[in-house]
Amino acid sequence: MSNQKEPSVPTSNPAGKWATLLPPTRWLRQYEPAWFASDLISGVTLAAYAIPVALAYATLAGLPPHYGVYCYLLGGIAYALFGTSRQLAVGPTSAIAMLVSTTVAGMAGSDAARWAEIASLTALVVAVLSVLAWLFRLSGLVNFISQTILTGFKAGAALTIAMTQLPKLFGVAGGGDNFFERAWVLVRQLGQTNLVVLALGIVAILILIVGNKLLPGRPVALGVVALAISAVSVLGLVDRGVSVVGEFPVGLPSYSWPSLRLRDVDGVIPLAAACFLLAYVEGVSAARTLADKHGYKIDPRQELLALGAANLSVAFFHGFPIAGGLSQSSVNDKAGARSSLSLVVASVTIGVCLLFLTGLLSNLPNVVLAAIVLVAVRGLFDVVALRHLWQVSRFEFSIALVALIGVLVLGILKGVLVAVIVSVLMLIATAARPHVAFLGRIPGSRRYSDLARHPDNEPICGALIFRVEASLLYFNIEHVRNRVWEEVSNADTLRVVICDLSNSPYIDVAGADMLAGLHQEFETQGVRLRIVEAHGKVRDLLRAEGLEEQVGYFGRHISIDQAISEFDEESASEAER
Repeated sequence: MSNQKEPSVPTSNPAGKWATLLPPTRWLRQYEPAWFASDLISGVTLAAYAIPVALAYATLAGLPPHYGVYCYLLGGIAYALFGTSRQLAVGPTSAIAMLVSTTVAGMAGSDAARWAEIASLTALVVAVLSVLAWLFRLSGLVNFISQTILTGFKAGAALTIAMTQLPKLFGVAGGGDNFFERAWVLVRQLGQTNLVVLALGIVAILILIVGNKLLPGRPVALGVVALAISAVSVLGLVDRGVSVVGEFPVGLPSYSWPSLRLRDVDGVIPLAAACFLLAYVEGVSAARTLADKHGYKIDPRQELLALGAANLSVAFFHGFPIAGGLSQSSVNDKAGARSSLSLVVASVTIGVCLLFLTGLLSNLPNVVLAAIVLVAVRGLFDVVALRHLWQVSRFEFSIALVALIGVLVLGILKGVLVAVIVSVLMLIATAARPHVAFLGRIPGSRRYSDLARHPDNEPICGALIFRVEASLLYFNIEHVRNRVWEEVSNADTLRVVICDLSNSPYIDVAGADMLAGLHQEFETQGVRLRIVEAHGKVRDLLRAEGLEEQVGYFGRHISIDQAISEFDEESASEAER
């Protein structure tokens, strides 16, 4: 990391509204001429990396290869105008490309033109969803997909993507609708393997793996593409069954408004919603990782607007949904990017290549594109993260496994939906069964903590102290009530139950009714309920429900220790009488 001063993202808004909507109006004022060399080098490096990867991902999406290049060309400029990350690179990603491919196939059939129109329409809907999320301040959406779910989903996506590319590696037709069908079809076709295609693919994979390890952040894929084109041209490999990209359009993309409307195609909105969710989660995660590395902050809400602008730009120029990805962003970062100006340089470089160098790509072997995809998706299958989950939490490992299997069995789109549903269910399950701690006095002090975690704590004779470590809401009050009654039933002699609400920031009416019910039930058995350490808004609601008249004062001056002292004094007075 350089010691030079980098352009910051200030929290103030000196230039007013436009400084908020267009981050370059802020950092350009601080931009130093010395940084341009770094942005120039990183931009050209990113373009060299992006072109072969974009070709591969467009093919993965079932679209003409050059559509992927168009996505990088336009998406980068749009993100540079609205994004808050200095190193994030925006373009096609493997998971979204696969999501588009598997879903659009059922909508378009074998009609290539309709396929491309649906892909562009999906990008347009992603842009609309992004802008709506920005308007309604829904940047917190990223927090509803846990890292555990994302780990499982990415692993499943990696296996699914790999299985779509393996037939190309072996030079066979492939087939099947899901991971297991494709695997079975591939096994049956292995006898038809084209050894020339397989050899070319394996060599490409080996060079990519070794090159990426020895030359991190360098456009190794571009070198592989150049070598493969030379090999096909010199050795006449097309006559040996090696399929190639073929004619590649010369020039910049033309403007084209999607001719289809939402009413013309069923399923575009769910597909776009899944793409939007994946794009935002992946983009913000990558942006935060790079921002933490360089010591600045991103604006998650502004990233929604940037994502919308990037997808809107590609929707009108033969594109498909795009996102910021960690792999291409890492290339940009390692090449020395100091600002999002590197994305503009990359786009200009790609534009020059489209104008003057596309003729060189006609002999690019499809197996090399498959090799690029296979190497790229290795990073999605995070063995270290899965092993860590297994070691620290078998429950979260099982959740990741559900997401992984959901993608393999149901496909990418339904797998995304399964991941979202599992995330929500995991949140609900956690909130519905909060931990109820039963407290004892810490030896030698006037403080109290969980007896289950600290068996040396001293229980208070005749008193039961419990603390709910969550808000008390309608869907978890039954669990809390049952746990309290379990302890009450097991107590020998009990005269007071103290409810510590210090860890309950919110209580709804049902929670207040549950406490009132406990008070009435305890009262019939000669047991008193006290409430302590309640937050201000919680006290307001409990008072409005009449709890203070029933259980006694529970204002900010009452603590567990004071309630215990009062109980001890009352017990001593009764003993004297």
